[in-house]
Amino acid sequence: MRLGMLAAALLALLAGPALAQEAPFPNRPVRLIVPFATGGPSDIVARMMVPTMTRLLGQTVVVEARPGAGGVTGVDVAAKAAPDGYTIVLGSAGGLAISPVLQPSMPYDVARDLAPLTLAVIVHEPVVVPASMPWRTLGEMLAEARRRPGQLNYASTGPGSMPHLAGELIKLAAGVDIAHIPYRGGAPLTTALLAGEVQMGLADLPILLPHLRAGTLRALAIGSDERYPLLPDVPTMAEAGLPGVKTDNWHGLAAPARTPPAVLAALQRAAATALREPETASRLREQGAIPVGNSAEEFGAFIRAEQARWREVIQRAGVKPE
Repeated sequence: MRLGMLAAALLALLAGPALAQEAPFPNRPVRLIVPFATGGPSDIVARMMVPTMTRLLGQTVVVEARPGAGGVTGVDVAAKAAPDGYTIVLGSAGGLAISPVLQPSMPYDVARDLAPLTLAVIVHEPVVVPASMPWRTLGEMLAEARRRPGQLNYASTGPGSMPHLAGELIKLAAGVDIAHIPYRGGAPLTTALLAGEVQMGLADLPILLPHLRAGTLRALAIGSDERYPLLPDVPTMAEAGLPGVKTDNWHGLAAPARTPPAVLAALQRAAATALREPETASRLREQGAIPVGNSAEEFGAFIRAEQARWREVIQRAGVKPE
């Protein structure tokens, strides 16, 4: 009898770790890292997705801001996290496509260290000017830049950021010389525009939209294939005379590489469903973000295409890492 009880106890001990490993995912809260400051476009998108993801996963999804290095710091935290599905990141073009092809040394390799889940949103990057500026069209502003080479300036959210490269792409396409003034994020950039410290700027539409609606900033053009319904009077770059210039930013979810396929599938399904939910999708559009929610494979291909696109801009414009 004692030998039988001992054997049963031993089997239970040996089976314990296996049973723990087979516990259904998730069985504790999931951490969603936002690589930018609280209140910015990434944070807004993440918090709109969280309620539906929490309901579908059956566990709380907790948003954690880890800003720094243009989005690289937060992505690095996720890339180095345990590959168990309990840490994911809402990366942007900066951390997933631009910095990896601009910086000579990166703390992670996107293809090796991250598993794409879904493209969350496309975010327009309009060219905006303070309402006090005389230009009513992009053509008028560019004509002024040609008359005064190097004397106009544009603001971005930092060296190597999407708005910086978008500005350089516009300069290349228009053949103008406009000075770059970097700021540490969208909030100080917007403040500088409103104060008239800079003459033009590019940033994610969600942070600019309240000021465009209030009339304190004016949008001259939007770098998308089509006009945006919330800004129906703002022409596309092609309509403004710069065909082929696309300046959309984007945010997408990724998990650490080597996360089990079933866990990745559960996360992708929850995120994509949240993005397609009518109420969430409507709220995102009202904030200036276009929900996507595609497959992991489609998002992976999109990241590779974006890396190639911005690598060409960096090389043509001679942008150097800082």
